[in-house]
Amino acid sequence: MASKYRNLADILRAEIAKLSSLGSSRLPTEAEITKQYNVSRQTVRNALELLESEGLIERRQGSGSYIRQKKTESDLKQIALVTSFIDDYIFPTILHDAQSIFEKNGYSTIVYATDNKISREREILLSLINKNISAILIEGSKTALPTANADLFLRLKEMEIPVLFIHGSYRNLKDFPCISDDNFAGGYMLANYLIAKGHKKIAGIFKSDDEQGPERYYGLVSAMVEAGLRINDSSFCWYDSEDRKAIINNEGFDRIDRFINKRLAGSSAVVCYNDEIAYSLVKRLLEKGTKIPEEIAIVSFDNSFYSQIGSVPITSLGHNKERTGKCAANTLLAMIKGEKVESRKISWQLSERLSG
Repeated sequence: MASKYRNLADILRAEIAKLSSLGSSRLPTEAEITKQYNVSRQTVRNALELLESEGLIERRQGSGSYIRQKKTESDLKQIALVTSFIDDYIFPTILHDAQSIFEKNGYSTIVYATDNKISREREILLSLINKNISAILIEGSKTALPTANADLFLRLKEMEIPVLFIHGSYRNLKDFPCISDDNFAGGYMLANYLIAKGHKKIAGIFKSDDEQGPERYYGLVSAMVEAGLRINDSSFCWYDSEDRKAIINNEGFDRIDRFINKRLAGSSAVVCYNDEIAYSLVKRLLEKGTKIPEEIAIVSFDNSFYSQIGSVPITSLGHNKERTGKCAANTLLAMIKGEKVESRKISWQLSERLSG
């Protein structure tokens, strides 16, 4: 289990990415971080020391911690990194892994966020077509659907600008390679984990507008069918990108409450789309007096800091050896060299904790 200061460092990486996108350069003070995340001053100092050793921040005596600006040179080659949400908790690790590899190979990076909106993605792609970009690493917007921006991706291909997708690809752009999680296998694995523990009525909550959600759901229900279990449609709930914003801003508990009140009746376990949702669900259930895992078991995806910071740590799937950012960066560098690459699915490993 990762230490508290490493979990806090993960959170602060997301804060750094968010502040950078807003043009800010100064982190909150140690006292402010201590209060905001309810941790000790020593935990904060250790987290900041880690971020400083990674070159992400600069600590100035008597002044505070500042985001370290990347050095740029006019002749430095540049790669565009496009993500859906700049505040997505898994993005900072992917960004850090990818940037470190790109920089070692002489490339600078420029980061964009689409907010998972097709219109914003189109604006970014149009701007990149007019820039001197070496390659693009992109998390597509609403990958559960065909993209209306296929014409721009095809134009980039004609311009011989390598484009690599991460997490999910569009069904109408299957010729473009993608580095993704093995989402079907993940849902299948979590379902069999719960079935082996005796659970027969399993519920689920999944994100609807990205490819990962339907694939994780499909793996779950496939395992249930193989085990001879009944699929209860009313036990499954779907949310989209707009719902996510409300939930992570603590404004969307009505969505979680509806799931608890209308979807969980009779179920003894829940598979969550990711740790972010699982954390919110666990928190709400505990507030309602539900015992976890005695009354309901909860499992999830990503094995992030969200799975470890709550009062009931969450059983979750993650990647212990092969990480998405490193795999994607090395694949994109191969594409830049003109090498033929194939799409890859990264396998999961289970970290069992108290929630299920």
